[in-house]
Amino acid sequence: MTRVIGLMSGTSVDGIDAALVDISGTDFDLKVELIAGATYPYSKELRERILAVCSGKAISIQEFAELDDAIAQAFAQAAQKIQIGNETASLIGSHGQTVYHRPPSRGQGTGDRGQGETFPNPRFLGYSLQLGRGAVIANITGITTVSNFRVADIAAGGHGAPLVPRVDAALLSHPQEARCIQNIGGIGNVTYIPARQDNWLEKIRGWDTGPGNSLLDLAVQYLTNNAKTYDENGAWAASGTPCHALVEQWLEQDYFHLPPPKSTGRELFGVSYLQQCIKDTETYQLSPADLLATLTELTAVSIVHSYRTFLPQMPQGVLLCGGGSRNLYLKHRLQELLAPAPVLTTDEAGLSADFKEAIAFAVLAYWRKLGTPGNLPSVTGAHQEVLLGEVHEP
Repeated sequence: MTRVIGLMSGTSVDGIDAALVDISGTDFDLKVELIAGATYPYSKELRERILAVCSGKAISIQEFAELDDAIAQAFAQAAQKIQIGNETASLIGSHGQTVYHRPPSRGQGTGDRGQGETFPNPRFLGYSLQLGRGAVIANITGITTVSNFRVADIAAGGHGAPLVPRVDAALLSHPQEARCIQNIGGIGNVTYIPARQDNWLEKIRGWDTGPGNSLLDLAVQYLTNNAKTYDENGAWAASGTPCHALVEQWLEQDYFHLPPPKSTGRELFGVSYLQQCIKDTETYQLSPADLLATLTELTAVSIVHSYRTFLPQMPQGVLLCGGGSRNLYLKHRLQELLAPAPVLTTDEAGLSADFKEAIAFAVLAYWRKLGTPGNLPSVTGAHQEVLLGEVHEP
């Protein structure tokens, strides 16, 4: 049994999710017990700095270094706090804070090699940047820390995202049922897991479905002049009426029609995208509640469109996780659109919906120390399985 801390902050930039877990087993025979889970919000000033950089604000190298330091310190403090009153962990898996993500170029895939070219071709590699240096976390906490998980998959020609499908397969597969594990953070991502039979691992698929909470949260901040940061339970959106014509128009965006593997982030579904959405609503004279209902419908419909377009078959069950799993209106819309498949949360399958992503990075750190690959090439597009994460000893 190994006690591990998983640390994660997603594209919503709400704060740091920390999960303290006990892990045993090796690969797909894992057993994970959640000892404690908590979310530690960023300070208002730090959150604003992160969001500004994510939106493309230019900063100096000095400011960049200071931001990296501040995030690392916040992650280290989260690791220290989650252990209060519990036995000390021996390992930390820290995802860090994504501030930039660029998928691999299309047109010429990483598998296309000209004479004398390397493989994968560095001209077409993706890039992803997570701040919050693992070496700093290790030395503040005194605990071995694994961080920078995405770079190895990207170097192997993959997207470096999503990285949780192998963990989903280990913890949430079913012997007879094909399932989708749908995370709804700022960005939505899905893991499709066929029934655990025959060569099931080769059939696992996963990708970023598009906006999760990102546009909704930005819209709430815009509509309330930053007095609120999200629509609790989706209650405001539920009081409005979605404009289906706009949803159909927004679904024409190229990303929704790209075949997997694919990944995205705030670089696409961020402030500029919302501003265009708001401009599009002027023709229809939508109320604030109607705008939120329409953006919620976009999230729900884009998820279902993704399933119907790219899955080998529709799932027999869907398990939600992430902050969006608590949005009751969004969950209701997904249930209506995906019927008769039940839409539940991972809580109902024995895995915390709130802390599943943090738990996943605890598992990825555990696998890294065991020497077990953490990616699934069928999901990320990498040309091989690789060890994920850089190990930092205190």
